[in-house]
Amino acid sequence: MAGRGKRKPKSLPQTETSNGEVKKSKEGKRDEDTTVTGEMREEVEKLYKLRMPDDFFQFWEFCKGLNADFPQEALKETLGLRLVGPFDILSKKHKSSCSSQPNFHLHWRYFYDPPEFQTIIQGNIDTQHHMGYFRDLPDALPVFIGENEAKKGCTITQMGDNIFAAVLLFLQKKRKERGQQKNEAALDQLEDDLKREAERLDLPVEQKTKAMKQREKKVVTKTFHGAGIVVPVDKNNVGYRELPETDASLKKICKAIAEARDDQERIKAFAPIQEMITFVQFANDECDYGMGYELGIDLFCYGSHYFYKVVRQLLPMAYNLLKRGLFGEILEAHLTSRSQDNLDQLAAV
Repeated sequence: MAGRGKRKPKSLPQTETSNGEVKKSKEGKRDEDTTVTGEMREEVEKLYKLRMPDDFFQFWEFCKGLNADFPQEALKETLGLRLVGPFDILSKKHKSSCSSQPNFHLHWRYFYDPPEFQTIIQGNIDTQHHMGYFRDLPDALPVFIGENEAKKGCTITQMGDNIFAAVLLFLQKKRKERGQQKNEAALDQLEDDLKREAERLDLPVEQKTKAMKQREKKVVTKTFHGAGIVVPVDKNNVGYRELPETDASLKKICKAIAEARDDQERIKAFAPIQEMITFVQFANDECDYGMGYELGIDLFCYGSHYFYKVVRQLLPMAYNLLKRGLFGEILEAHLTSRSQDNLDQLAAV
């Protein structure tokens, strides 16, 4: 931890934020000897097929300042967090992987992670706690950092719009939950460092930023995971129509199907779903693509393998109609190999 106050994380070229604004570094703070090179950025984005925000690379530099030898473990002792996913590309872990063709669509993709979610931090192994970027569009920057505990369900909690905010919020939440801790001094130091660096980089640290609140106004429905979905809706309200079931009633239908005693009972329980699929087909014909998107996401989030066939029928179609084809690719890869285990695609065999 020595020398932490003298750390000077490298600045990165300005890029577009999730709401189209240009984020600039503060004058006089730039170090032209950028450690994260353009080539490294390109490699991450090529392997994941996703654009990465500046805070991703800035947080890597921050963690290198805490632990130069093992930046991915910089938060392990104080917070029990480890940098994973695309951070493995920055650490060049993929260069020494035993797998000749790792699938980055599946790399640290937990059971309930929808295609819009990209894991970047691993937390408690027992609850499968993790944090990641959430995108509304595959070719856009993330709209927020989400948090999920896969052993407890599909709920995604919003944790700010950048990694510094998410880790700071996690730290403060854990401190409230546990009260006085043995590593209080280390937590105080880390909290100060996170706040100082976020301020230097002009990054907001609140749980819901102005841009996130503006997004909330565009959310057409929360879905089972709670993070909501956004689809284009015109002035005539074309783009989304509600499902004929509430979330509560849809969950009851899903429960009846998943827990049916035999195939005959299950087929009967599927009748309301089949009816909704017919409604979705009508909705798609009339450009209300959000209906099939919602039903597909809800059935995916419920998690039962009995819904995989229907999810494959609904979601890829919705993604294609909404011009979000990459999400369809991610979904297909995930359903083909959906598991509570084998999350690390770069692990030694």
